[in-house]
Amino acid sequence: MGPALLLLELGSIARGYVALDAMAKRAVVSVLHAEPMTPGKYWIALHGGEAELEEALVPGLEVAAGQHIDHVLLTYAHPDVLAAVAAGGGVRTGVPEDSVGVLELSSLSAAVRAADAALKGAGVRLVDLHLGRGIGGKGTVVLTGPLEDVEAAVAMGAEAATAAWLVATEVLANPDAVVARAAVSRTGGLIAR
Repeated sequence: MGPALLLLELGSIARGYVALDAMAKRAVVSVLHAEPMTPGKYWIALHGGEAELEEALVPGLEVAAGQHIDHVLLTYAHPDVLAAVAAGGGVRTGVPEDSVGVLELSSLSAAVRAADAALKGAGVRLVDLHLGRGIGGKGTVVLTGPLEDVEAAVAMGAEAATAAWLVATEVLANPDAVVARAAVSRTGGLIAR
């Protein structure tokens, strides 16, 4: 299928189904996700060859019209980003060590752009790529590695996401162990020391 990844976000659930139909009819692609999310948005994630995804994007954008929120087409998506998106976001890939960087974005596409740029640009690991669920349709990226690399990765991710979608960035040097456990826990319960 190819290493390319396409995300399209719409502000209408109904229009999301129409966009998915138009995209699937235009090109042979693999649908990783196509579903509603809070707050009444719809997201589509496709995987395939670059040419096929570019072809599928055209009718998706035409149909989306005034309901288009954001989109991203990564021609060579980082394998960890592709795996996290394929799993629907929220994949915990490891425990933070050394330093932790967090990017909070107001679009899923921006979060994917940020994660891809950060992982390709610095010696960091992806701890979490959380897409939409339970966080009001936002996206968050949690990275770990040496402090200098985390700082560089957060800066690259923020630049790739663009200021329009950036909610916040934080870098924690030598975080307490409770932060590491919180970064890999989605239980919402008490986190023991």
